[in-house]
Amino acid sequence: MNRNLTLTLDEDLLRAARKVALDRNTSVNCLVREYLTEITTQDDRKAKALATLERFFKERPGRVGKITWTREELYDRKS
Repeated sequence: MNRNLTLTLDEDLLRAARKVALDRNTSVNCLVREYLTEITTQDDRKAKALATLERFFKERPGRVGKITWTREELYDRKS
């Protein structure tokens, strides 16, 4: 069920939003709806992405080759 929402916007902001909507062939209403959808689902997407990364790293442990350098060589700052 869709509900109505009344917003009060600065005239310059509304004018700019209308230009963006026109450029995207949509409405200010649609822009607001898309933005609210984006920010309310962002945390869920982040959690899913992190879970996928954690699962990936658990299933595919990385291999590191033999260390062939010394700390001094690593931090050698010859000009």
